[in-house]
Amino acid sequence: MKINRKSKGFTIIEVVLVLAIAGLIFMMVFIAVPAMSRSANDLQRKKDLTRLNQALTSYQSNNNGKLPSTVADWNGFVTGYVRTAGDTFVDPSGTDYIVSTTATLPTTFVAANPVIKVTTPGACNGEDVVTTGQSVRKVAFQMKLEGSGTACMNN
Repeated sequence: MKINRKSKGFTIIEVVLVLAIAGLIFMMVFIAVPAMSRSANDLQRKKDLTRLNQALTSYQSNNNGKLPSTVADWNGFVTGYVRTAGDTFVDPSGTDYIVSTTATLPTTFVAANPVIKVTTPGACNGEDVVTTGQSVRKVAFQMKLEGSGTACMNN
């Protein structure tokens, strides 16, 4: 007598294989999403530096080429030229930027304290700022990025 068994269902190897593939896909997603988020935030920070630089150009054209000279002047510049018409000037983390000539740039990114360091006179040399031999009307803005490195922009 011949017994004919027709099984309905998956073997244990097929189930394990599908679970392994699903696990790999989930692992790739959980690794990629935070990296993409950091990259998008850093792109916004670089755009904010560009916005700050454009506001400084406007400030200089309205003030005979002069730069803000004191901490109060820089705060007034941010209020009057960067945050115009109800605009905000905040880090993608939601914290106000600290634009300062006296602040020290942190060694790592700190979302609770997003510092934009102003060096005058200064010019960017890659991620660093050089101050020698520059015009007193030149400014370099530096900001620590979340992903890695430092963004630097000068006028």
